[in-house]
Amino acid sequence: MPLRIAFFGLPLAALLLAKDGHSIELCAVCRKDALGLRRARRIFGERVLVRPKVTDPALVDRVRRLAPDLVVSWFWTTRLPMRLVNAARLGGIGVHPSLLPRHRGPDPTTWAILSGDEVTGVSVHRIAEEYDTGAILEQEELAIDPRWTGWDLARALDRPSLRALRRTCMRFSRGETIAEIPQDEDRVTYAPALGEDEHAIRWTWPTDRVLRHIRALAPAPGAFTEIAGTLVTVLEARKAPRFPEALEPGEGYAEGGFAVVRTGDGAVILVRGEIDGAPAPAEAFARLFLAPEPLLG
Repeated sequence: MPLRIAFFGLPLAALLLAKDGHSIELCAVCRKDALGLRRARRIFGERVLVRPKVTDPALVDRVRRLAPDLVVSWFWTTRLPMRLVNAARLGGIGVHPSLLPRHRGPDPTTWAILSGDEVTGVSVHRIAEEYDTGAILEQEELAIDPRWTGWDLARALDRPSLRALRRTCMRFSRGETIAEIPQDEDRVTYAPALGEDEHAIRWTWPTDRVLRHIRALAPAPGAFTEIAGTLVTVLEARKAPRFPEALEPGEGYAEGGFAVVRTGDGAVILVRGEIDGAPAPAEAFARLFLAPEPLLG
């Protein structure tokens, strides 16, 4: 039997759940510019709310009056109060873009790359009082392509995230008993949002860590450094086949139209990025090393 759903998040998922035959009783959208918002308004009409305050007692009362079967969160950006979640007959579920309990928190795709994970995935979980702590209902794994940036990984996880969500809702609609597996607290890792200072490249790091850092933060906000007093955002780099061992980490030079920078155990070639906020190809980085005192900050 189709579910009556109170939905919170990006409208693409609500539209797909409606396509599966479920009734979207409320579609709360987290962004004014969300993809699919216009279509959602056309299909759901007055049931669409854009960025409602979920702690507003009037909204909680509205959800209670709707008496939904399930509260669904797909990339909703704030904590849903349990009094709202518990208004649904079956409670609430969300989808997190990691294999919980690994990488709990707001930035799991960045941390999957920073950590050197070879595999990540998505987790359908119960909405609980604390973020990302609820029991696991379903997971789907995804191998991480070593060329992917943080943005690439986030986009690659969209499809499995939607698949897992739709499967779980369909199982609820069929009245199946879904195993709910508590998260193993001994295996928890966290994925907090990085502060601006943490976006900086530390050239004393090993080469692999430097390259992961650049990939994880590309294309935004980007990993940054300084060359000859100029702010540089590095969006793409690769391992250098050779380098003068006399250089200290953070020192570099221009060779063959490329900038080469010493790391803790090797060197990297800067391929693409931005200089003072403007797009810059490899040769633009190389020109900076022709300035006096070509040392990096």
